[in-house]
Amino acid sequence: MEPIDIGLWTTGGLLVMVLLGMRVAFAAGMAGFVGLVWLRWNGMDYDPARFGKALEISVRIAGLTPHSKVSAQVLSLIPVFILIGYLAYYARLTTALFEAAKRWIAWVPGGLAVSTVFATAGFAAVSGASVATAAVFARIAIPEMLKVGYDKKFAAGVVAAGGTLASLIPPSAILVIYAIIVEQDVGKLLLAGFLPGVFSAIVYAVLIIGIAVAFKTVGPPVRGFTWGQRFASLPPALPIVAVVVIIIFFVYNPFGDAWGTPTEGGAVGAFIVFLMALYRGMRWGELKAALLETAKLTVMIFTIIWGVLIYVRFLGFAELPAAFADWITSLEMSPMLILICILLAYAVLGMFMDAIGMLLLTLPVVYPAVMALNGGEMVSAADSAFGMNGTMCAIWFGILVVKMAEFCLITPPIGLNCFVVAGVRDDLSVQDVFKGVMPFFLADAVTIGLLVAFPAIVLYLPGLAS
Repeated sequence: MEPIDIGLWTTGGLLVMVLLGMRVAFAAGMAGFVGLVWLRWNGMDYDPARFGKALEISVRIAGLTPHSKVSAQVLSLIPVFILIGYLAYYARLTTALFEAAKRWIAWVPGGLAVSTVFATAGFAAVSGASVATAAVFARIAIPEMLKVGYDKKFAAGVVAAGGTLASLIPPSAILVIYAIIVEQDVGKLLLAGFLPGVFSAIVYAVLIIGIAVAFKTVGPPVRGFTWGQRFASLPPALPIVAVVVIIIFFVYNPFGDAWGTPTEGGAVGAFIVFLMALYRGMRWGELKAALLETAKLTVMIFTIIWGVLIYVRFLGFAELPAAFADWITSLEMSPMLILICILLAYAVLGMFMDAIGMLLLTLPVVYPAVMALNGGEMVSAADSAFGMNGTMCAIWFGILVVKMAEFCLITPPIGLNCFVVAGVRDDLSVQDVFKGVMPFFLADAVTIGLLVAFPAIVLYLPGLAS
C-alpha cells in the first residue's frame, strides 16, 4: 500500500472518531500513532516478526515529537496571555472597562450592546482567551442590558460574539498556535491581528446600531451621564491601556528597536496587572482561582497540541500535505476561488470541532496548499497569485483562518462561546444564545469578505515591522 493511501485511511478514521465525540487531542494522538505503526510495518512488508520493531520506532517518534515542539520558548506566551486575562478580571479591570464604555457610548441606539462590544475588545487586548472573555462579560454586561429592557437572547448574543474578538486582537493564544504550526514570526502575526480585530468590533457595532434603529425595543439607548462622570470613568480603565501599549512596544516599536520579545512583553504585562490586582485588594483565594483557571485552560490547549503534533508528524511521513498541495494547484480554478472554497470548508468544519483543534488538524495540509497557490514560500509579490510575497501571504492567510475560527466559536452545534454564556447565566438556554448570535453571522461574513478583498487591512502593521 502507498503511504498516501495509509494517510487517507487514517485521516478518515480520525474524522470518524471526532464525529463520534472523542476529544480531538486523544483522537489525533491515537490516529497519528496507529498511522506511524502502519507506515513502518507497511515498509517491512507486514512481516509479523518485525511488528515489534515497527512498534518500537513509532513509540520513539510519538514520544519525542511533542516535546521537541512544546519546549519552544514562544509557547510560553499562551499561559502568560491567559493569566493576564484572569488577573485583570480579579483586579476588576473588566468592570472598570465596561463602565467607561457605558458612560461614553450608551447614548447611541443599542448603546449598551455597543459598549459591551468595545469593552470585550478592550479586554481582548489583555486576554488571549475568547472563552474567558465571554464568561467574564456574561456576568458583567448581560445584567446591565436586561435592566434597561434588552431582549435577553440579543444580549446573550452580543456577549458571545464580542468574546470572539480575543481570537484576533493581540495578545491572542490562537495566533501564537498558528505561528508555531506554520513557523512564522509571532510578533508580526500579533501585529497583523490588531487592525482586523478593531475592524471586526466596528462592524459588530454598526450592525447593533442598525438593529436598534430598525427595532426600537431591541436596544434602547441609556442617557443621563454627565461629562464629569465620563471623564471620571477613564482612570480606572487606564491599566489596560498601559498593558496593551507595553505588549505592542515589545512586539514592534515605531521609534526604534522593539523593547524585547513578545514573551517578555507578556510577562511584564502580567506583572503590571498582578500589581494592580493587589492594589485593588485581590485576596489569596482570588489569586489561587486565577492561577488554577490559567493552569486548566493551558493544560487543555497543550494537550490538544501534543496529540495533534503526533498526527502531524505522521502526515509528513505519509506525504499527504504535499499531495494535497499538488492537487489544489492542478485544479482549473482561479486561486482566489479556491481560497474562498477553503474558507467555506472551515465554516462547515467549525460546526463540529473546536477552533484550536480544527486549526491544528487542518493547517499541516491546507497551509502548504495555500502557499503553493500563491506561488510558493519564496515567491515575490510581483510573481504571486494573491499580490503578496510568501511571508505576507502566510500572515494574511493566518488572520483569515483565525477569523474563521472566531466564526466557529458562535456557530451551532459546537459554538463554545454560546455554551459558556449559557453556563454562566441560569436564565438562558444554549438555544437562546444561538438565536441571539444569528445576526452576527452576517457581520462576520462581511468582515471576512472585506479582509479577503482588501489584504492591506491585515498587512499594514506587519509591513511596517518588516
